[in-house]
Amino acid sequence: MISRQTIDFIRSLAHKKEREKAGCFVAEGEKLVFDLLKTTLVPMELYATGESMASAESGRTRINVIRLSGKEMERISSFKNPSTILAMFRIPEAERFSFDSLQGIHLVLDGVQDPGNLGTIVRTADWFGITTIFCSAECADLYNPKCVQATMGALARVTVRYVDLPTFLGEAMENKIPVYGTFMEGENLFKTDLAQDALVVMGSEGKGISPELIPFLTKKISIPSYPEGNRELESLNVGVSSAIVCAEFRRRAKP
Repeated sequence: MISRQTIDFIRSLAHKKEREKAGCFVAEGEKLVFDLLKTTLVPMELYATGESMASAESGRTRINVIRLSGKEMERISSFKNPSTILAMFRIPEAERFSFDSLQGIHLVLDGVQDPGNLGTIVRTADWFGITTIFCSAECADLYNPKCVQATMGALARVTVRYVDLPTFLGEAMENKIPVYGTFMEGENLFKTDLAQDALVVMGSEGKGISPELIPFLTKKISIPSYPEGNRELESLNVGVSSAIVCAEFRRRAKP
């Protein structure tokens, strides 16, 4: 049995303000929850229905497991089709960042507002060994339930920092860090020279990169359409674009 107060608390975590206040977030689904339990994230409580209770208890090492009915799980889930397992985790504190430690490429997201897109980008970054993503304040929240789901556990391995982008990119310029920006009219990604250690700015779904950030860019790059010059489509999805850019930078990276 779960109390009304607990139900209200868990449901409130669907909102950014309440997540920040409580310092925790929710993950749903067996694969996601058990993957996160294997990471350094700190679990708080785990809720499971009968069909997932056995696997939850067998894998329990550091978390309290509470049995729920299917109806109770529906009441705490933020999804239309609730899973059979839900867990709360503490939001970790980000470690201090220094440009001196910057190695390889890092993504910078300017106003990416769709939680699904952000989650996909985090998952893509994890695949390509990118450990840090820098986001503007306008970006979706990493711990939004839809974003958590889309990361497929990658949020435990990729640090997402929310920064003031003009200030951050200004500091990057002072530290002589190359900053690339993705544009429709930029240099061909596959033909231009790319630095080994760099920042790559990806613009928002509808507006692209903000004009105020352009002075901080070292080079504008573009993913060419095929046949080259074909502009029937307005642009690529930012998640897809991020994957292509990451793949090309990694392809060029020294072993």
